[in-house]
Amino acid sequence: MPRYAFRIEYDGGPFAGWQRQADQPSVQGAVEAALSRLEPGAHTIAAAGRTDAGVHATAQVAHADLAKDWDPFRLSEALNFHLKPAPVAISACARVADDFHARFSALERRYLFRLVARRAPVVHDRGLVWQVQNPLDVAAMRAGAAHLLGRHDFTTFRSSLCQAASPVKTLDEIRIEEIDYPSGREIRFHLRARSFLHNQVRSIVGTLERVGAGSWAPDQVRTALEARDRAACGPVCPPQGLYLNGVSYPEEPFG
Repeated sequence: MPRYAFRIEYDGGPFAGWQRQADQPSVQGAVEAALSRLEPGAHTIAAAGRTDAGVHATAQVAHADLAKDWDPFRLSEALNFHLKPAPVAISACARVADDFHARFSALERRYLFRLVARRAPVVHDRGLVWQVQNPLDVAAMRAGAAHLLGRHDFTTFRSSLCQAASPVKTLDEIRIEEIDYPSGREIRFHLRARSFLHNQVRSIVGTLERVGAGSWAPDQVRTALEARDRAACGPVCPPQGLYLNGVSYPEEPFG
């Protein structure tokens, strides 16, 4: 059976997350339903990351085995037709080797978190950013974030429900940029690692927001990390600002 890889964009707002669920809408369920319209029967797709409820993606990667030898362009066009009106789109499709696996072949994942600091309610980006009302000290947040780079035990920054075998992860990049936003500022957190723990990004961003607001000193991030205790973490920020925006492989499947 030929194997195909898909690059997928979605608005996570209407979904209970990526993973298929029996009684709630999921992104995986939407894509599998579209596949069943093309090739009748049950389909199971595997993804690079199982995003939580409300989390978005601009470059999720998934793969599926199909019976028919599809032209990738025609396959993506057909899937996008059957995905309507769900806020999900196949932005690229490629035939891949039989041993390609969207999750296990991945070398790294990249996440973006968008935070908007302004007093007026966000209108056009509602549901797509986390809004706080007061200005944030970006330099202080960068100083706090520096303590998290490298290989650490991230017990403090993972969900108590996390099923990962080990809390030890290597955070290769955490870059914070500040850009103009109407009547305020947008702060973007870029994080890169081979893999992440459950709620790790949201726990990190929520903690760094406390640093930016002046409630935490930057060195308190190191203290929290070294505590290896979930209770030492700052608040977990809401999901709507988080995007899975890149997955890397030994060979780029989409050219």
